[in-house]
Amino acid sequence: MATQEQLTGNWKQLKGLIKEHWGQLTDDELQEVQGDLDQLVGLIQQKTGLAKAKIQSVVEDLSEQCTGVFGHAKEVAREYMGQANESVSDAAEQMRERVREGYSGAEQLVQRRPAESVAVAFGTGLIAGVIVGLVLRSR
Repeated sequence: MATQEQLTGNWKQLKGLIKEHWGQLTDDELQEVQGDLDQLVGLIQQKTGLAKAKIQSVVEDLSEQCTGVFGHAKEVAREYMGQANESVSDAAEQMRERVREGYSGAEQLVQRRPAESVAVAFGTGLIAGVIVGLVLRSR
């Protein structure tokens, strides 16, 4: 049996299926029902003369169709998220490898030319210090 929670949770999608199944129902009537199972069954009984059990069975089937569609969509979304996660992990690993290579290259350069490396580091620090000093003095 379709629960009130299922009916309310899938109401927008279910409303379309109900209208397809029972074409004599109007949008205004379905709007008044707003997902209330008892009111919906009463309205359909009033319009069609069908038995309550039959109506409940059809509503349950339609509700399961909605749930099935959303379940499939959820599964597809999980699949895409898994693929995106793999892509991000691969990209992060490639970036780590490039950083390691850059670090290794810088280390080799410092070992080959230590004096030049110290001079570049000193000059860079001096320039950065002057810029920071000027910025702080202007405040």
